[in-house]
Amino acid sequence: MNGRLAVPNIPLRTRDNLLIIVSLGGTVALAWGYLFYLAQHMTATDMPAMAMSAVPAMRMWNTTDFVLMFLMWSVMMVGMMVPTAMRALLIYASIANRANAPGTSVASTIWFASGYVTMWTMFSLLATFMQYALERWGLLSPIMVSASVTLGAMLLVVAGIYQLTPWKDVCLKHCQSPAIYLATRFKPGITDAVGLGARHGAYCLGCCWAIMVLLFLGGVMNLLWVAAITAFVLAEKLLPAQFQIARVSGAAMIIGGVAFLTFA
Repeated sequence: MNGRLAVPNIPLRTRDNLLIIVSLGGTVALAWGYLFYLAQHMTATDMPAMAMSAVPAMRMWNTTDFVLMFLMWSVMMVGMMVPTAMRALLIYASIANRANAPGTSVASTIWFASGYVTMWTMFSLLATFMQYALERWGLLSPIMVSASVTLGAMLLVVAGIYQLTPWKDVCLKHCQSPAIYLATRFKPGITDAVGLGARHGAYCLGCCWAIMVLLFLGGVMNLLWVAAITAFVLAEKLLPAQFQIARVSGAAMIIGGVAFLTFA
């Protein structure tokens, strides 16, 4: 023993992957922790107080209300969508590691991730506006769940129809196999990394936006519903294409929406 701390002989790529998984996993855990905190404070007895602070229910929002709801949506999208992008993040890290020759500067994976998150932050802004509009029209309850049978049925049918469209197919195929796309468009600069992450995020948004809107059906703060949608999106991206999960789920959503409207 020479008094020095022994460092495990872990290959560079393995260390990089572990760092990405741990850091992003910690970020996702913090996001879910924040959502759990909000959900725990949204009980029936807490709603009057919450309506005056973090949950602007059934009243005109002020700037603080809007910012808080936008923050909630943004954190939720990090918690839901970053895990589904982990494969693309590791692929980018592998490509960047191979391109990181002596004398060159290659943007780290965090820049690619920031571009990806930016796209879902933009969706969060639109979702916040949508929530405000639904509340103003009396279609959303104070706990952010559909208060209208027609709205619930419409959300299911629209999401189901989109699952069957060519746009869904293109975006889903990209999300299932992003390696060639990322490799052929990779450039080492920070701006390039952010742009590539944003383009990948745009495909992901094109794949999943209709599923995300279903949060209004089961409850934006219903964490079981949030977890179920996250698991579904993850399955869509990871299961082989021959499972036809988009088409099967699309048909099921349309049938469910029609049944919901007919028998409710």
